[in-house]
Amino acid sequence: MKFVFDIVCSFIAMIILLIPCIMIGIVIRLTSKGPAIFWTKRIGKDNNFFMMPKFRSMLIDTPQLATHLLSNSEQRITAIGKFLRKTSLDEIPQLYSILKGDMSFVGPRPALFNQDDLKEMRTQVGVHKLIPGVTGWAQINGRDEISLELKVKLDLEYLDKQSFFFDLKIILKTIMDVIRTKDISH
Repeated sequence: MKFVFDIVCSFIAMIILLIPCIMIGIVIRLTSKGPAIFWTKRIGKDNNFFMMPKFRSMLIDTPQLATHLLSNSEQRITAIGKFLRKTSLDEIPQLYSILKGDMSFVGPRPALFNQDDLKEMRTQVGVHKLIPGVTGWAQINGRDEISLELKVKLDLEYLDKQSFFFDLKIILKTIMDVIRTKDISH
C-alpha cells in the first residue's frame, strides 16, 4: 500500500506543482550562477547510493557536506536559498526520486554519501533496510536541531512502528511544521 501511495501521490503532486517548479527554477537561474536543480549523492536503502535532486539553494562551489558542518554556511546560501529551505520548497524535486523508487514520502532522511558516522549508526540498528524519505519521524521530532544519536534512535522507533497510518500522521505533522517553519536552522 505504501508503494502505491508513494507513486500515485508523487505523480499527482508533480502535475500540480509543475508551474510553481518552473517559476522556482527561473528565479534560481536569474538570481545565481549554475543550474536550478542540484544533484546530490545520497545513501539509500541497504546503503546503496543514489542521486537525489533538490532545487539549488547554495552557491555552486559549496562543498557537499551536511549544512551544520559548513563554515560560514549563511554566506553560501543563494539569494532565494534561505526562502527555499525555510519553506522546504527545495525538496520538491525529490518527487522524482519517489517515482523512481529511490525514496518514499516517509522514511529516514537520506544521509549524504560522506556521512559515514550516520551510515554506520543506522546500519548497526537495521535502519539501513528502510527506503529513505522526504520526511520522517526524526524530521518531525527535531529536524535540524537533534544529535545523530537521537536521529538514529527516532529512525529505529519508526522502523518498529511503521504503518500506513503512522506515515499519514508524519506527513500531516510535516505539513504543519513546514507551514510554521519549525526547527529549521538554515
